[in-house]
Amino acid sequence: MPVLAQLTTVVVDCADPVALAAFYQHATGWELTYSDQDFASLSAGSAGTGLAFVRVEGYQAPQWPEGSGHLHLDFTVADLEGEVEALLALGASRPEFQPGEGRWVVLTDPQGHPFCLLPAATAAATATAPTAN
Repeated sequence: MPVLAQLTTVVVDCADPVALAAFYQHATGWELTYSDQDFASLSAGSAGTGLAFVRVEGYQAPQWPEGSGHLHLDFTVADLEGEVEALLALGASRPEFQPGEGRWVVLTDPQGHPFCLLPAATAAATATAPTAN
């Protein structure tokens, strides 16, 4: 029997939890379940793991692709280029370095955290392959 049965939340260090939660809430449609100046959380409901954001004094954004010892999130999308454009409009950025030979797209959120978008049609095939570098 595993000791850790279920991952419930991924907590992301940041400078402004409220702003970062708002970005991901708009991007995912998930419910904002808590918010104050130091912490905010989103729930995917019965769909799975939630996201939370915690204020860290002196926060410095990870550098992509340097300093790649950080964690990043992967999201499956139906329309890769359409979703990229929508996320850019929400405040995401598209770094120049794009590994994966076009199988996915790396973006960074407004506070510099990298995340990847994988097309739904190919997500199952790349689920076991590394997406960052």
